[in-house]
Amino acid sequence: MTGRTRRVEGTKIVQRRAVPAVLTAALLLTAGCSSGSSDGADPSKTDRGASPTSTAAQSSPAGSPTEQAPPAKGSVKVLRTVATGLNSPWGLAPLPGGDLLVSSRDEATITRVDAKTGRKTELGEVPGVSPSGEGGLLGIALSPDYASDHMVYAYFTSASDNRIVRMLYDEKKPSGEQLGAPDTVFRGIPKGVIHNGGRIAFGPDKMLYAGTGESGDTGLSQDRKSLGGKILRMTPDGEPAPGNPFPDSPVYSYGHRNVQGLAWDDKQRLFASEFGQDTWDELNAIKPGDNYGWPEAEGKGGGSGFHDPVAQWSTDEASPSGIAYAEGSVWMAGLRGERLWRIPLKGTAAAADPQAFLEGEYGRLRTVAPAGGDKLWLVTSNTDGRGDAKGGDDRILELEVE
Repeated sequence: MTGRTRRVEGTKIVQRRAVPAVLTAALLLTAGCSSGSSDGADPSKTDRGASPTSTAAQSSPAGSPTEQAPPAKGSVKVLRTVATGLNSPWGLAPLPGGDLLVSSRDEATITRVDAKTGRKTELGEVPGVSPSGEGGLLGIALSPDYASDHMVYAYFTSASDNRIVRMLYDEKKPSGEQLGAPDTVFRGIPKGVIHNGGRIAFGPDKMLYAGTGESGDTGLSQDRKSLGGKILRMTPDGEPAPGNPFPDSPVYSYGHRNVQGLAWDDKQRLFASEFGQDTWDELNAIKPGDNYGWPEAEGKGGGSGFHDPVAQWSTDEASPSGIAYAEGSVWMAGLRGERLWRIPLKGTAAAADPQAFLEGEYGRLRTVAPAGGDKLWLVTSNTDGRGDAKGGDDRILELEVE
């Protein structure tokens, strides 16, 4: 490997490996974005106990005549409990063949769950993780070339920052020793006791996306030279991705408070969930280069310079974490809200009011991920120090949705 050090928007990134030529081809990103301007309307205010409200994200096409919206009302059926006995689960990565990898925020371990039997096998502990408050081992994702390279990516809080590493997963080694040494591909994301972001995902363009938080320092969100309060887009080797909106920068969008969920619809448009402070939590349609308002705006109606959310909720109804796209809707897991939200879409607009399911039945909900077709995986979060353990542990559920 060749070692290189480069400076990106004031942050030193250690580059471990040269970027393959196939990834440096000019990618004028169509995945995860759409075009248009923000909605500058200032709607009438509602109290924080109001029902969730929807507004078009105003990033065209908000809903072209050829796009069909799903039914206004949907349904959720819990098919089974896949596994129990999990401790502070956070990230989830479905493996080829159907099994699941799940990260433990506080134990800093990655565990494989047999999706048929629920049997758990610990791959190993990720070195360098420093769990504290909302930080620890957070999101995980499989390399877009996992079939050949067997690399698992992880976002975690270290003693000095939040960073992204990749590790070789060798199934042939004994349990607890199956993770190779972490190779740091990106570092320097601000850390804090709160607002560490942590969700990572590879997009349809095979680029790596990361949702970050402002770590409690609200000024970072509007500072495009800071990595805090952003959605970042980079190559699998940690370089700013081709086609990014700001030259030589991994910043893809800014003005976020604490991005916790990333998902793409069937037209390759990116959506993200975000914690509000005291008034509004948000689901946003992400347009590259746009400003999502924090801390100047929370929720919709922030002004013409800010991109309004697709939908918003009072903070006691949501506190959103992971999101997934299935059956024409975004599905959003709620922590404090203890419910699963369905947001039906037409383009980048909400086609109907959000609908809540499983309210209070399984406690805090952390992560939701596609399981193919009309199925979802759902991970609870009752052992994170903030919830009622609801029977003493956390679990993974399989859902059928429409």
